[in-house]
Amino acid sequence: MAAFEYRQAEEVRDALRRHRVRYLFIGKSGAILLGFPDTTQDADLFVDRSVENGRALVAALMELGFELTAAQSADVERGKDFIQLKNGPFDLDLVFAPDGIERFDDAWQRRVEVEGFPVCHLDDIIASKAAANRVKDRESLPRLRAFRDYLRARR
Repeated sequence: MAAFEYRQAEEVRDALRRHRVRYLFIGKSGAILLGFPDTTQDADLFVDRSVENGRALVAALMELGFELTAAQSADVERGKDFIQLKNGPFDLDLVFAPDGIERFDDAWQRRVEVEGFPVCHLDDIIASKAAANRVKDRESLPRLRAFRDYLRARR
């Protein structure tokens, strides 16, 4: 599987903007957009959970070329906690309830805009990875924390 590319992130951003979807890039894809030097195989989106937002997201995903089943569309509309999509032009994870972040609106207030990309604050990305406590997250946490410290020192 190829690495997720910046061009694909732009396509996601532009389609979701056209459909007025409220979302944030999160996870390693969000950290990469903030300048973290790494690669990822998919994009992770933290999506505001509402039926209206879910419907708009379904329309945007279809526009991007995802072939959603009726069940997947229903899961997106109702804001199922976690949905992995592998039936489109690239892999995409939709997260409606990320570990370590209580409410979308709180993360939205802390977001960082990077070239039109709404991205979770690095502290939220780190908190989510720490709370998920998966092996791959534990392995990346020291590098993410060092990157955060580097960014703070530059300010």
